[in-house]
Amino acid sequence: MNYATQHHIGNYQLSRTATATETAPTVGRVCTMDAKAKRHKRNTERQAENRADSHATNGFLKCTFLPKLKMVQSVQACKETAKTERDFYKSLSSLAEHYRIEPMQTNEYGFPYNMVLATWDLETKLKRNVANWDDLRLAQDSRKTFLISEQRYDTGTTLFYIPVVPLFRMLHDKKRKRTAQLLLSVCSYLYHIADIPYYRQESTYLYWQYEMFTEWVEYDDHTDETEFYKGELRKAETIGDRIEQKLYNLINLQLFEQRLKGFKIRDDFDMECHKMACNAFVLYNEYPTASVFRNAPEQDPDTDDYDHEIIGMEKYISFVSDTKGWLYESLVDCINNEFNEYGAIEEPTIFKRFDGNEITANNLDFENRLFALLEDLGGLLYEYKTEE
Repeated sequence: MNYATQHHIGNYQLSRTATATETAPTVGRVCTMDAKAKRHKRNTERQAENRADSHATNGFLKCTFLPKLKMVQSVQACKETAKTERDFYKSLSSLAEHYRIEPMQTNEYGFPYNMVLATWDLETKLKRNVANWDDLRLAQDSRKTFLISEQRYDTGTTLFYIPVVPLFRMLHDKKRKRTAQLLLSVCSYLYHIADIPYYRQESTYLYWQYEMFTEWVEYDDHTDETEFYKGELRKAETIGDRIEQKLYNLINLQLFEQRLKGFKIRDDFDMECHKMACNAFVLYNEYPTASVFRNAPEQDPDTDDYDHEIIGMEKYISFVSDTKGWLYESLVDCINNEFNEYGAIEEPTIFKRFDGNEITANNLDFENRLFALLEDLGGLLYEYKTEE
């Protein structure tokens, strides 16, 4: 990821359950939650050698094994084999037409190998040809057998935090005031339309993280650094409230296009800001009501892992005070500790059922562009430095 602020989160791998290493130092733009599985230690004792004949070994290595068929319910448990096959190939035809792929002809093979082979072929082609494709499942209900396709936006285990302190400083920088106003329009779009959480709102995850730090500083033993900590927290609160007041004013959305057209590029930083703002304006016009949570996966409150083992999108997408300094580093450490208790992460996901009903034409185009925008905006604000 280009010039990103990297943080390796916890002892697990987000988005797909695994483990990870401890936090790494800040090196750039946006925080990432990188996870690498820990290896089991090797046994130092050598086992007795027991080799097979060489010709047998070579023959085994030349074999190719196809993957097993994934099923919600066992096809073998279905008594109506012929109907199962008819349903399957009807669903397969619908899926192939929807995604414009040419499936392998497997009708001549016996049941259930024909379906196993066809599904393996579909997975291979979907992975190669369909953006954000993640999984293919064979499901059964009381009436029929059908395929379910899953498309998922891979967040790359990244913390998409947009800092507002640099924007505040930029608004008071005479040389960058026009640039700041343009970024203010972008942030206003993200605040009002894309529904990015704002850390000064009590309903947000980061609000309570900052509150926790405030309590710690208030009630902890007083040290030489206590006043510094209190000052950082006051700054996060005061500047956060001031910037939110500006974002709340819809004039920033109304002037978005005017600010773009009248913007004068003076250097590379201005050029990058203008390019990013243009992308935001186009996205706003193409998806005038789309929220970042529009394809957030729904959780069943009756399941054991509801709200306990899954990191919600609202926890890693947000406006934040700053992405530099003591307070932010402490915030990331705290998030590390909490996220260690989770086993998976929510990501924008689309399920399509090829069961004979109408197939929606929705996709993850909006998410692909919005997350790229968040990354670019966060990076530009991270890089901004007041000119002396």
